Amino acid sequence: MPEKEQTKEPQQEKKREFVEEMPVETRHVLEVGGRRIEYTAHAGRMPLRNDKDEIEAQMFYVAYRRTDVPDGARRPLMFSFNGGPGSPALWLHLGALGPKRVRLQESGDLPKPPFELVDNDATWLEFTDLVFIDPVGTGYSRAIDDETGAKFWGVKGDIESVGEFIRLFLTRYERWDSPLYLVGESYGTTRAAGLSGYLIDRGIAFNGIVLVSSILNFQTARFHKGNDLPYILFLPTYTATAWYHKRLPEDLQSSLKDALREAEEFAIGEYASALALGDRLPEDRRSQVLAKLARLTGLRPEYVDLRDLRIHIWKFCKELLRDERRTVGRLDSRFKGIDADPSDSDPEHDPSMSAIMPPFTSMMNHYARTALGYKTDLVYEIFGGIKKPWDWGSAGEGHPDTSEALRRALSKNPYMKVFVASGYFDLATPYFATEYTLAHMGLDPTLRGNITTAEYEAGHMMYIHGPSLGRLRDDVASFLSNA
Repeated sequence: MPEKEQTKEPQQEKKREFVEEMPVETRHVLEVGGRRIEYTAHAGRMPLRNDKDEIEAQMFYVAYRRTDVPDGARRPLMFSFNGGPGSPALWLHLGALGPKRVRLQESGDLPKPPFELVDNDATWLEFTDLVFIDPVGTGYSRAIDDETGAKFWGVKGDIESVGEFIRLFLTRYERWDSPLYLVGESYGTTRAAGLSGYLIDRGIAFNGIVLVSSILNFQTARFHKGNDLPYILFLPTYTATAWYHKRLPEDLQSSLKDALREAEEFAIGEYASALALGDRLPEDRRSQVLAKLARLTGLRPEYVDLRDLRIHIWKFCKELLRDERRTVGRLDSRFKGIDADPSDSDPEHDPSMSAIMPPFTSMMNHYARTALGYKTDLVYEIFGGIKKPWDWGSAGEGHPDTSEALRRALSKNPYMKVFVASGYFDLATPYFATEYTLAHMGLDPTLRGNITTAEYEAGHMMYIHGPSLGRLRDDVASFLSNA
């Protein structure tokens, strides 16, 4: 018989030793389209201190400042972050905004390795200075230990820590008199909306906020029993996806906009009414709704019937192209995936995430050490650095919603403008769900003109699609000039 194992006491995690570090400054020149941009880059970790003046976390950032323009201190300054929660800022950094971007195929598909960075001729640095922030537990940002890290891994702690970073940056880099902007993607839009309300009460008012693939009210995306809202709001994106893969009836394939218009009207009208009736829905009406739902999703009527008229996102991703033994992506439903077992009910991976993860990870690690001169053996955490479940606070039992924080910020600062960018093929944060949230903020009529929206024929990260990258840049440049 084996020897009896001795019971070991759980070991307490050893605290890291933090000392404040100086950021690394490098100088660069970018020439794109006949334009010359001279700029500096600062890469480092901002210390976050507790009430005892002890460093309890360090937040990694990369800041770009254009140096070939007059009165640089009064130049617009934009803070940028991605979502997750648990993602660093590399996607916006090396995908759309920064002076360098990851080379992908024109459609956004995975290129053949080895991967490379190229000059970004659509960089936003041309019209605003940029600061990319990795929240605690992402990228090279770390808390002194996981117990302390839990303080930052929640809606409230995340907003407070990123807000403190912004305050410190404005102070240390003497940018309090600059026009200020935020840009967040995905959960980063949740953070941006929360920050707008949190910081205005602390004397920091923004000129504008850019929300990329927005989610402010999580009720619009939680497929919980009894919550029919996602089934309604995801439907137009199901239609867009079926259109892209040529699964709609011939009369709907001629125009994406016409197909979406029919889907939107059906979703918010006849379909929403039918789902509200539940088991009281008369059989003749049910048959009519079923037929229209199959028409607008490209799914078999028998499957729609089995799903009781309610199509879950992952079921749709698996079912639409099942006869081809292919799946479609969640972040970008233009992408096709291959599963080991075509008979399963859910995809085994998101092909759109699988396409971008290797090139962005490789290039961020390479770029930080070489071009930026930030040399460390730390793992650049993409999604694995958050060690405990996210704390949703008082909304944990229901649906988190930071749209109210955005409404309050707009009410207190009527000069602030908001630009919202969405992708038609985004099944993570559908454009119709964003429209619904914006229409239910309770915003005063005099402030509704402060919000503008734009849609792109791409997915969650619309900027990986070549044509959408340039259009997004132009739209944001126009937005800043008006804000």
